[in-house]
Amino acid sequence: METLTSSRFRLGLWVGLILLGLGLSVGQWALAQSDANRSAVVLTIDGAIGPATMDYVVRGIEQAELDEAAVVVLRMDTPGGLMDSMRTIIKSILASEVPVVTWVTPAGARAASAGTYILYGSHVAAMSPATNLGSATPVQMGGMPGSSEPAENDGDGSSSGEEGEAGDSEPSSEGSTAMERKVMEDAVSYIRELAERHGRNADWAERAVREAVNLGASEALEQNVIDVVADDLDDLLAQINGRQVVMANGERTLDTANLAIVRQQPDWRTDLLSVITDPNVAYFLMIIGFYGIIFELANPGSLYPGVIGAICLVLALFAFQVLSVNYAGLALILLGLAFIVGEAFAPSFGMLGVGGIVAFVLGSVILMDGSHRDISLPTVGGTAAVAGGFILWTVTRFMGLRGKPSAVGVEHVSDTRCRALDDFKQDGDLYRGHVQLGGERWNAISKEPITNGQWLKAEHVDGLTVEVSPGAEPSLAHQVGQSTQTRSGQQ
Repeated sequence: METLTSSRFRLGLWVGLILLGLGLSVGQWALAQSDANRSAVVLTIDGAIGPATMDYVVRGIEQAELDEAAVVVLRMDTPGGLMDSMRTIIKSILASEVPVVTWVTPAGARAASAGTYILYGSHVAAMSPATNLGSATPVQMGGMPGSSEPAENDGDGSSSGEEGEAGDSEPSSEGSTAMERKVMEDAVSYIRELAERHGRNADWAERAVREAVNLGASEALEQNVIDVVADDLDDLLAQINGRQVVMANGERTLDTANLAIVRQQPDWRTDLLSVITDPNVAYFLMIIGFYGIIFELANPGSLYPGVIGAICLVLALFAFQVLSVNYAGLALILLGLAFIVGEAFAPSFGMLGVGGIVAFVLGSVILMDGSHRDISLPTVGGTAAVAGGFILWTVTRFMGLRGKPSAVGVEHVSDTRCRALDDFKQDGDLYRGHVQLGGERWNAISKEPITNGQWLKAEHVDGLTVEVSPGAEPSLAHQVGQSTQTRSGQQ
């Protein structure tokens, strides 16, 4: 009995030890898996900020939240961009459940204009050595009141905008119109709130908006404009480890040690949006779409111009919807294209065409004027030159046709060569028979006797009867053509 009890005790002890070992192993494995799943998601902003950039960043932050990433790092190098896209990005950052670190890198990069706002709106603001930020003065877009974007930094500390094309004028802190003052004060209030939320220098942020000032990385760190100056990504994650940041639901301490780096590059959707929303591409899509629809209406059933034109026009309208455009310029472009097409269908000897080119060029110039995302003048000039060549060809073609005899109708019959199909029979003072004229069999009369096969000249038409007279025999080539027509008529 004692032996049985002892055996059971030893068995239970061994089972307990095995279960304890398994539990420790599973715990260590789960802990290791948890550490392995902790990641830093790296997104890249390189170039002007627009709808494509906005879509890429917002989707990247949402995916990082689903993956429960530890931190999102925005690698940024931008000259600025559209105000609407910038604000959407900042809203996504402020509402994010994952801390967002904006890092201006590599050396030589900048966070100008809209980039400065995004840097101030991020939970951690970082820069690499030899980078700069600033020039956050808003400018009007294409003359549309209430639609603005931060000014583009030209790289020399100046702001390009409505003050001048070269950007060498000092920006006014007050603005010259009521609308400009509204936009300015709105931008100042916005960037100060972002600065105060994260405990950064709000006074310098206001100067960046009103005076378009700039700072380098080391000066920005000294003046509490940014939080960190980091040489590389490992250095950045090491410096921000343990830092407290303000999230939407309160403060949080960052734990960025031993993170796996996950780089999310722009996908095909972002690349497609970048291409479509380029002003020059959208401009060409609109022109192709307009002409495609016109050609389809002029030749119903050809299908290809209509299908291609409709697709291009819809894509162009989408691009113009997300871009800030001057609708007066868009209307002038469409009016100019309509005049150019009208010249071909209702020739006015150049009046419609010249007016169309003038309207087209003026509309193209002011379509996105006042921003760094305008349409290049060589593109406008080249398109206008092609349209001008088309109009010149159309006008000269119509002028040449005016001197030619009619190719259809009764007028076409006069002085046309034909051939007798039988011997004409006398009927009073006239001779009657039949002729082959233009591939058709006609009743014919003549004042002289006519024999079968004789070459004749048509004088004029009276109803369905043509009056003919003997004519010289045509050249060999003309005879071949007439014989071909005769055979076709007989068939």
